[in-house]
Amino acid sequence: MGDPRRIKKKFSGPRHPWQSAKLEEERKLLDDYSLKTKTELWKVSSTLKSFSGQAKRLIAAKGAQSDIEKAQLFKRLQYLGLVGENPQLDNVLDLKVTSLLDRRLQTLVFKRGFARTMKQSRQFITHRHVLVAGKQIVTP
Repeated sequence: MGDPRRIKKKFSGPRHPWQSAKLEEERKLLDDYSLKTKTELWKVSSTLKSFSGQAKRLIAAKGAQSDIEKAQLFKRLQYLGLVGENPQLDNVLDLKVTSLLDRRLQTLVFKRGFARTMKQSRQFITHRHVLVAGKQIVTP
């Protein structure tokens, strides 16, 4: 059967976790978006860092392969709803953590008015009261 694969972390925590400004910023985002733990926030920020790092690398790169990778990056970001039509690499660098958090199902349920609070929208999702395209989603 073989050894089970090792599960890798999908995030990296802050380099300096005890800076008061960083802690206050994280606390505000946790309260505004009703996130359960800071790891949820760190996952989103790691995703954003990977997008911006890829965009920085593609700005400097020239050639056919870089054009293919640009198209793939733009397609991925358009699928996620983060950039519009005719995106530029500068638009990718302008993305903020809040723009990614606004795309979460928990936030969309709250903003559409199906729940009174963010915590209630999270509860609806985890209790399987929300259907997306006819499928039950249990991940906020």
